[in-house]
Amino acid sequence: MSDAARRSSKPGRLAAGVAARVQDVVARLAKPPSADPQTVSRGRLRLVIGVFALIFAVIAGKTAYLAAGADGSAGRRGTPSDAMSSVRPDILDRNGEILATDVKTASLFAEPRRIIDVDEALELLSAVLPDLDMAETRERLSSKKGFAWLRREITAQQQAQIHRLGIPGIGFLRENKRVYPAGAVAGHVLGHVNIDNQGIAGIERWVDSSGLAFLHQIGLATDRAQNPVQLAVDLRVQHAMRDELMQSKTKFKAKAASGAILDVNSGEVIAMVSLPDYDPNKPASSKDDASINRLTTGVYEMGSTFKALTLAMALDSGKISLNSTWDARAPLRYGRFSIDDFHATRRILSTPEVFTHSSNIGTARMALAIGVDGHKAFLKKMGQLERLRTELPESAEPIVPKRWGELNTVTIAFGHGLSVAPMQAAAAVCALVNGGALIPPTFLKRSAAEARKLGVQVIKPETSDKMRYLMRLNAEVGSATKAEVKGYYVGGKTGTAEKVINGRYAKNKVMAAFMAILPADAPKYLVLVMLDEPQGLPETHGFATSGWNAAPTTGKIIARVAPMLGLEKREDLPPAEALLKGGPRITAARSGIGPQ
Repeated sequence: MSDAARRSSKPGRLAAGVAARVQDVVARLAKPPSADPQTVSRGRLRLVIGVFALIFAVIAGKTAYLAAGADGSAGRRGTPSDAMSSVRPDILDRNGEILATDVKTASLFAEPRRIIDVDEALELLSAVLPDLDMAETRERLSSKKGFAWLRREITAQQQAQIHRLGIPGIGFLRENKRVYPAGAVAGHVLGHVNIDNQGIAGIERWVDSSGLAFLHQIGLATDRAQNPVQLAVDLRVQHAMRDELMQSKTKFKAKAASGAILDVNSGEVIAMVSLPDYDPNKPASSKDDASINRLTTGVYEMGSTFKALTLAMALDSGKISLNSTWDARAPLRYGRFSIDDFHATRRILSTPEVFTHSSNIGTARMALAIGVDGHKAFLKKMGQLERLRTELPESAEPIVPKRWGELNTVTIAFGHGLSVAPMQAAAAVCALVNGGALIPPTFLKRSAAEARKLGVQVIKPETSDKMRYLMRLNAEVGSATKAEVKGYYVGGKTGTAEKVINGRYAKNKVMAAFMAILPADAPKYLVLVMLDEPQGLPETHGFATSGWNAAPTTGKIIARVAPMLGLEKREDLPPAEALLKGGPRITAARSGIGPQ
């Protein structure tokens, strides 16, 4: 028997021996010598130990076999069976559409010890593969190794041409190549793989971290052994959102655009787009800094969208009601800092008016009424002070003030001074309108029952009712009117944050954000849209604020995707105050608010 045969048979003999031992233990347990409980317990313990010993013996044997057959070169496979070990499961959208799959492709290798004439082989190969690195290939062909890759993933035509050359020591291995039929449409969600078909970003990396790499190691990652990974993402909705964001990015001459759609009751991410994006079929483009996933990897000050959290905190405390009033007649002053409103009213505002006017002064006063400690505790409870965790490995820590004083509470109340990932801010707003349960976002399909188990009650259900009322009211008479879509009962909140450039806020460079819910009386979905440095246009009267760009973009997205999400148009929609019995009424004539 050869050395290789002895090495390959040794793990088998070891596993067989352990299996025989386990069978013996099982047989004796089936007919225990006595009914003594201690004897039975010891027998069961021996059974468990035997089973684990068998498992680890198989793993150790397989590892030893692979190590014995390897040539010591990292990142290479030496046999056809090894090449097959990198098969990956299909990734599907929520409707079963293929987002990522493996196809078989040929790769070219050499057995340098069998090469008769290196120069001749090199000349013949270069005629078929003119872009072959001649110096590197010569070095590989001249080595004394038993195996060397020459070119991964060649075409069928190239394979046929090289085969006809009949060069001794040149061969082909069938490998698995990852392909993404939708191209860049869901690039940031899916991520990509490396040349060895190993996931290194996005859901692809999560698949490996969830056990695929281990299956590869023990030789069990085969086509038949793997079930597809089904995402919550809807490819149709993803495509429509991406298309609208691309148009908006171009129209408003924005540096970047991003957006997401979440199911507020399950936490499922139905769509997520970040532009510029990249095609996972061409992963080299992902290295561009502009192509980062801005929704989970980027952290930003979310502007006035954060006012929704501040009002929810105030209302949930019980100290403040919808009938409370707030003095917005003059700016708030903190030393050399002055807090003012974008469209100052210079009058007393009710709580709903603070929201519809997007009053910085009124929101700051609410936060001060709760106090610094209470404010910080609430944001922590809402998941805004810690890193967001999803299946995507790409995520960033929020930027939280090291020393959180009264001035920090004032500015954070209206969305400045705290930078978070947009996806975690969206998850918090979902909790404000779904009855008060904070549910971690997921890119995988999740049932309503699973979501309920994961959800944490963070505000009272009656507070959630009030927030739905305020968000719908804002779409009727406030800063969110341009997001209104007839028949879909949209609610929402605008947010425009000045960007920090060289340590200072730049008034001419803003991040415009908009969060919409629909339908507002029984929310099912949240839509988030962000535009990075949009420019004012003649039709927006020179304004670059969210109400003039992100809000109408959101409205266009809703009009396209609502039918795909199974939402039907409704007639004779009730006014916002119908959502809340006894709620204060604000008429459009009184509000006098334009998009912000």
